[in-house]
Amino acid sequence: MKSIILLSGGLDSLVSLGLKKEELNITLALTFDYGQKSVQKEIQASSKICKHYNIEHKIIKLDWLKNITQTSLVSQKAIPIGNSLDNPENSAKSVWVPNRNGLFLNIAGSFADSYGYDYILIGANKEEGQTFPDNTQEFIDAINKEFEYSTLNKVKVTAPLINSNKNDIVMLALKHNIPLELVMSCYQGTEGHCGVCESCQRLKKALDFNKDMYYSKVLFK
Repeated sequence: MKSIILLSGGLDSLVSLGLKKEELNITLALTFDYGQKSVQKEIQASSKICKHYNIEHKIIKLDWLKNITQTSLVSQKAIPIGNSLDNPENSAKSVWVPNRNGLFLNIAGSFADSYGYDYILIGANKEEGQTFPDNTQEFIDAINKEFEYSTLNKVKVTAPLINSNKNDIVMLALKHNIPLELVMSCYQGTEGHCGVCESCQRLKKALDFNKDMYYSKVLFK
């Protein structure tokens, strides 16, 4: 058995990898460059994570996706900052990339079908599933149904954190000594975590919930 992980360098994909690296024999990570503002930080963080866990790392460029994406993660529009968690539906629309997880999983499915991988891991989780429908168990079930027809080896998608919120995910990371200092969860392209975009707010809130002052200071300098 061997597995692929979709790795952005953020909290969810790092913890998914750390929890399941040995059990599912994760040997390949795919990081996607679709012109997002944070792409260089994501690639750097993902490369460090892959080095830490000694797995192969491939970067997949999707220039055409950048060209059809109008939302703030990619375009010149400003990424929502401030109290975006107070209105997550509007924030989700602002950072939505068309069919992103569906596309990423289908690309990973091609790798899996060609090279004999049994599982694809994605960092979908309960908290983001409340506003992002492609972070839900229903979405994963639908993709798995598709792969029964579109792949010869019938690869399975799994999301180890699907029933966990961000507080739970940080708690798991601390319990299993997963290196949170390698995380890069920011939407912005600036150096370090901006601390004010939705992704940063979710991470910081979870660290505060777990009373983790060390990583709060390391990640939010």
